[in-house]
Amino acid sequence: MLKLDIISDPICPWCYIGKTRLFRALEARPDHPFTIEWHPFQLNPDMPEGGMDRATYLERKFGGKEGAVRAYLPVVEAAEDSGLTLDLEGIARTPNTLDAHRLIHWAGLEGRQTAVVHGLFAAYFEAGRDIGDPQVLADIAEGCGMDRAMTERLLATDADREEIRTRDAHARERGVTGVPTFVIANQAVVAGAQPAETWQQIIDDLQRQIASQAAGG
Repeated sequence: MLKLDIISDPICPWCYIGKTRLFRALEARPDHPFTIEWHPFQLNPDMPEGGMDRATYLERKFGGKEGAVRAYLPVVEAAEDSGLTLDLEGIARTPNTLDAHRLIHWAGLEGRQTAVVHGLFAAYFEAGRDIGDPQVLADIAEGCGMDRAMTERLLATDADREEIRTRDAHARERGVTGVPTFVIANQAVVAGAQPAETWQQIIDDLQRQIASQAAGG
């Protein structure tokens, strides 16, 4: 098996699109060699802990609703092409994602990372839920088979906050400036939400290399 490290943020629409395209390729290549681990990257590391009103955030980042519409048009088109329906109008708040990344970290300890990552993406982009809210995070954890009471207790503490910040900083030190970023076997980097066909080609190439090495070629 080959390690596929995925660096992402659950409020990044391209990360959701990239995940969807990757997993479509994995479904088409069930004998793929990847074992997946998710890693933190905060698009807005200076976001207040309680998040920010979405309209205010868009005003500051894009100069208002019209600028946001222009910026998100390629996102909406790519999402639809990937079979996703994003309810961007339904997002009331842009959250600080530190706690969401803590949840992803804890899910990894239980082998539930991908399920939780998907739950976060769907909650934020399709249901308009505030994934900075501890109760929303507990709902997602419980829905993925994690212990709700334990999740609530952990979220009420500072557990692993510095761990997440350190891992985020490490990604930036390694040259990651945007997400999603995929790292194959700690060697090859694939940046951006690549089409499923690209991932299928990557998998096929890797399988040929693995077969050649096994045959002593």
